[in-house]
Amino acid sequence: MAAKLKKGDNVVVLAGKDKGQKGTIINVDPKSGKAVVEGVNMAVRHTRQSQSSQGGRIPKAMPIDLSNLAIVDKNGKPTRVGFRIEGEKKVRFAKTTGDVIDA
Repeated sequence: MAAKLKKGDNVVVLAGKDKGQKGTIINVDPKSGKAVVEGVNMAVRHTRQSQSSQGGRIPKAMPIDLSNLAIVDKNGKPTRVGFRIEGEKKVRFAKTTGDVIDA
């Protein structure tokens, strides 16, 4: 099945403790159905000091389920993603506005 959400997409969180927050997808894992979104679902990780980095409590973005994310359309509202054929290419589009998401 084609990916509805990809790396670099602007998304909004639909459910959970970070509901309503917006961010950009950093990484997607389709096998587990999760994505890492910048600034969302933050957890504190304790790291040991090394020669190259300072130790301490480091905030890290943790994976969030894809079902809790929706892509943001040009109006800033969450929307569903559809697929259509334009020419000989399959493109993603926002269902609310009909605009093509892929550049």
